[in-house]
Amino acid sequence: MDDHATRNKCVFCKIADGSQQSELVHTDDEFVAFCDLRPAAAHHLLVIPRQHVASASVLTPQHKPMVEQMVALARQLVHERGVKEEEELRLGFHWPPFTSIQHLHLHAIAPVSQLGFISRIIFRPNSYWFVSPETVLRKLEKDSAS
Repeated sequence: MDDHATRNKCVFCKIADGSQQSELVHTDDEFVAFCDLRPAAAHHLLVIPRQHVASASVLTPQHKPMVEQMVALARQLVHERGVKEEEELRLGFHWPPFTSIQHLHLHAIAPVSQLGFISRIIFRPNSYWFVSPETVLRKLEKDSAS
């Protein structure tokens, strides 16, 4: 599928270009952030690149700065919402095939203490289906060294 066809079908690309409505909490030239439709806690944001990237599993070492910027933005947005304690913030990417939307998105969830039983399973750090940004960045660094 070419990039144009992908962007026309991808719901997150449509949110990023403004053709699909969402509760945007941040927008700039590179990233868009919005509230998750099914929040797991009081603050559940998704940070996406405007550029279509299918998932964390296809990232290359060249994507490292993008991932670092996504993490910094997620931390900033949650901090602006009053969550100051690092242990109350969970960041992560779903890992294929456990992705519902085929567009890279970083979950920023806080406070973690509000997660229910099912959400604690779905967003369990460094499981087969949900990986921390640090895990993704280590993989990119390892790939860069190879």
